[in-house]
Amino acid sequence: MTYFKILTSGKAEKLVAKRQGEIKFGEEVLFGCADKSIEEQIKQTPAKFILFGIAEDIGVRANFGQPGAKNAWRTVLKTLLNIQSNQFNSARELLVLGHFDFDTIDQSKSKSNEIKSLRNAVKTIDSEVSNLVYLIKKNGKIPIAVGGGHNNAYGLIKGCSLALKSKINVINLDAHTDLRALEGRHSGNGFNYAIFEGFLDRYFIFGLHENYTSESILKSIYDSKQIEFISFESVCIKNKLSFKKALKMGGAFVGSSSFGIEIDCDAIAHCPSSAMTPTGFSSTQTRQFVINMSQNTKSEYLHICEAAPKNYQKKRDYNVGKLISALITDFMGANTSNN
Repeated sequence: MTYFKILTSGKAEKLVAKRQGEIKFGEEVLFGCADKSIEEQIKQTPAKFILFGIAEDIGVRANFGQPGAKNAWRTVLKTLLNIQSNQFNSARELLVLGHFDFDTIDQSKSKSNEIKSLRNAVKTIDSEVSNLVYLIKKNGKIPIAVGGGHNNAYGLIKGCSLALKSKINVINLDAHTDLRALEGRHSGNGFNYAIFEGFLDRYFIFGLHENYTSESILKSIYDSKQIEFISFESVCIKNKLSFKKALKMGGAFVGSSSFGIEIDCDAIAHCPSSAMTPTGFSSTQTRQFVINMSQNTKSEYLHICEAAPKNYQKKRDYNVGKLISALITDFMGANTSNN
């Protein structure tokens, strides 16, 4: 994997602010090894969960979106390693393997064919992400991916599907469907490509924003037996159903077979993201969503994307790191308690 950067304990140690009488998460988790292949490390680690970052916003820009998602991994990593390691989390169950760095294929400066070049680059990203996820799942581990655009959902779905030798389901907390046309790969059509290519079976969008979904996409959803949604407005504005009931409906649609959990930070109110919204689910509701879904023994992965701390002040960056760190430990805790 040419684009993958291993995070060794030596590199990680520099990010941990040690304090006497305390044990930080970064002092307990496992890290990558420069002397072994990635597959060897995944196969040999005692950890149940494999965390990796994706430092890119190529897919977002290929969808005419705003940059910044490439910086989420760096922000999250520093925060995660400095939370407390205690009885409420399972630091030794986590291998922090490293991150993808796709700067060398970023063709954002090519002028006349910028969008075409970006979409071609996304295909390379797809291949790299799906290959890593395949290795993780093949060896019985659970991937947690952080950073980058929602284009990377495709790689996670494909990698899981190939390793499990079957289609998988997905529940996606998102303001958007990401079911745009098959017009070349970008952050807005990962699920459509995954359905078209036979990797994704049932797909549930949790918290769709009514004002940002075209009539043509709504019609395609209504015509499909594979796709369902609950709008954000129906739960939090119009009070047509409770948040608890919505969780139950979404879980029932995908949870009868293997499924992935997707979190698009665009759906979280005031979270710095590629399409930040003033109205959306709270951070607390998002955590409840992750815990609820990951309690199902068929949950196969967690993917948190589209956070874009680049455009905000450092204090706000820190809050993004705290939120995503909480989602990671929530997923691990709920998933571990299943067994």
